[in-house]
Amino acid sequence: MSRVIGYIIGEATPTRGFFISVEPPRLGQYVTMEYDGKTVLGMVQALVSGSVSLSEDIHDPQVVERIRRLEKGKDVYVKGIISILGDVDELRIPRVPPSPGMEVKIADRETLRRVFGERDYASLRIGTLISHGDVPVCVDVNRMVSRHLAILAVTGAGKSNTVAVISDGIIRMGGTVVIFDMHSEYLDSDLGGGRVNPVTPILDPYTLSVWELMQLANIRPDYHVQERIFRVAYRNAVEKVRGGGDPSRFLKYLKESLEEQSEGGEEGRREKKGDIAAVLNKVEGFEEKYSRIIRPGVGGIVGRFRLGCANVIDLGQVDEDCADVVVSHTLRRLLEERKRFVVEDGRGGFRHPVLTVIEEAHILAPTAEDTLSSYWIGRIAREGRKFGVGLCLVSQRPKALSANALSQVNNMIILKLVEPSDQRHVQAASESLSDDLLRQLPSLNTGEAVVLGMMVRVPALVKVDQYRGKLVGSDIDVVSAWREGGGGVEEERREVDELLEL
Repeated sequence: MSRVIGYIIGEATPTRGFFISVEPPRLGQYVTMEYDGKTVLGMVQALVSGSVSLSEDIHDPQVVERIRRLEKGKDVYVKGIISILGDVDELRIPRVPPSPGMEVKIADRETLRRVFGERDYASLRIGTLISHGDVPVCVDVNRMVSRHLAILAVTGAGKSNTVAVISDGIIRMGGTVVIFDMHSEYLDSDLGGGRVNPVTPILDPYTLSVWELMQLANIRPDYHVQERIFRVAYRNAVEKVRGGGDPSRFLKYLKESLEEQSEGGEEGRREKKGDIAAVLNKVEGFEEKYSRIIRPGVGGIVGRFRLGCANVIDLGQVDEDCADVVVSHTLRRLLEERKRFVVEDGRGGFRHPVLTVIEEAHILAPTAEDTLSSYWIGRIAREGRKFGVGLCLVSQRPKALSANALSQVNNMIILKLVEPSDQRHVQAASESLSDDLLRQLPSLNTGEAVVLGMMVRVPALVKVDQYRGKLVGSDIDVVSAWREGGGGVEEERREVDELLEL
């Protein structure tokens, strides 16, 4: 039976109540109250401790000592604020507030399991309640994928572990995940019991859009003449392939078209010859610079994905411009292939719904710049749920992440966030992140998170499970590494000392 820990005092509203207690609960702890014919669930959002005898007006420490000996802590009280979450059965906010004097009880384990635990085949466990370590917290995968997710935290707070827990769970459910791995953390992991498909970001130039090719060739949008020259050559090369040409010779056709533009004696063409030569040089330069990732005739990248696996695209060896192109291109093709699957009733396209995990999302969809990736992130945020393409944006710098992208994400896992500007940016993008929950963020320990959105019935303070498999991403023990290599250092020191003595 649940024990009484306090009583409602003062003025309450249907969503908030004040209570006083002799036995202090913990922040984030769940409580229940019986009123309006229902058992109503609440969360302790704020606490303050006080004493009738030891008020702020006392300035003599000896007086404090005498009162402590006499009272022995008997007049100490705890006041707090309860955020009312709704009735236990349907989690609907009652239309009436709790009345003064009403008992506040600690929520029992069975009640919390009904609210946060597994509900059906689509439930995925991500951890336990911080305040009740024996109560599992599950999320609705359908709502997580279709309504998108953001995982936000300072460096070292547990983002990679959270991604691993979610990805591992989805794969074990038979799902498909695509991870854009900016730091090569997941390549050698054993997500899903070893169902990892490493994907080298090798692109077929014929499958790239004109914008993607222009970025790789460093033809910026404000280079208007060069852009026009390149677009004409691109269109001519595409038409040549569609007319029966070899797709693997696409870049050759592109350069031939540029050379044809430079020929002729018209005055206008003479003025453009310098720009045409510049574009031709840039195309040849891009072929050399990105020779490791550009391979004519290799086909679409989506064709290299495996169903029921973590398809890890290794972006650790490419620069930011190239990473932007790879992410943009992959998101575009995935959305196109999923649309094709839906429109053609499964006769073509990519067969599985998919969750795309975008690491370092603030680089690919920044606040202050329009990137190729930010456009397709926005498109998938708006259209993905209809075609089974989900987004998971991961960032340690939320304030640098596009507010437009963040605001279209309906689920969040927010681990430790200290900087106020990061907190405000996240709160502005989320209707569910209250001031009370916001105040919890700086005090969270590693692996602890505020989980909110459509994938959970009510916001929860969660200790995320520790991923038990192999994962590269934790901090390096630099001292141990130095010690392991110390023998060679000492030997070099002795050799130097011997030379100095000669």
